[in-house]
Amino acid sequence: MSPQPLPASASPHRSPDLLASTDVPGLANTPILWILALAVLSVVGIQSAIYMVAVRRNAEAADMSPREVNRAFRAGGIAAIGPSLAVVLVAVALLPLFGTPPVLVRIGLIGSAATEVASAELAAQTMGSGLSGDGYTTDVFVVALMAMSLSGAGWMLATLILTPVLKTGSAKLQKVNPALMSIVPGAALLAAFAALAMTELPKSGVHAVAVAVSAVIMAVCLLIANRLRAAWLKEWALGFAIVGALTVAYFVHHAG
Repeated sequence: MSPQPLPASASPHRSPDLLASTDVPGLANTPILWILALAVLSVVGIQSAIYMVAVRRNAEAADMSPREVNRAFRAGGIAAIGPSLAVVLVAVALLPLFGTPPVLVRIGLIGSAATEVASAELAAQTMGSGLSGDGYTTDVFVVALMAMSLSGAGWMLATLILTPVLKTGSAKLQKVNPALMSIVPGAALLAAFAALAMTELPKSGVHAVAVAVSAVIMAVCLLIANRLRAAWLKEWALGFAIVGALTVAYFVHHAG
């Protein structure tokens, strides 16, 4: 009697594409990924606590009173509300694609969500798939997640390597012209925010309106704060500008 052929499920020559599973959420929420994600977030939290303790211990050497330190912490917390909302929106958009643990790691570390998602998309395309559809299998997910991780690692390595170099350069520049070092950080911060704003302007009229409204609200808040000597208004100005711009942009968008 001739041997019976093996069923397709038991064939040793079955196509790798058929072996791939489409249970991406199941793989993305495995315990090991949760452990790694919580470990990363714990490191971020511990670092933040160390920095806050260090600031309080060295405040006197910097001629800062405890009240000024608390005010600085409060201003930083309020200023982080707007960017944090943007991060939350990005996280919600990425959850269906990568699951909760990978998104927590990518959002909780230095990097750019847009850049890393682009890296993941390119990696998925090399496997003949994308970040959605029937072709988005666990194999594609693993490759895309690796691409995102390598992209984020590049940011962190660049920071680790370039920070000491920039510190040495700033120390030499301060010896040459101390006044210049008080201008360079402010100019760099202004240039960074200006670059972010300029990239939004060409996208649509709604984006341009949002940028203009946020600039007007910020200017008015700072003007009133200086006239009335209301330090608290300077702390809340960024939050008011973000909320006001989002509100106006919402109505402009729906008004067509």
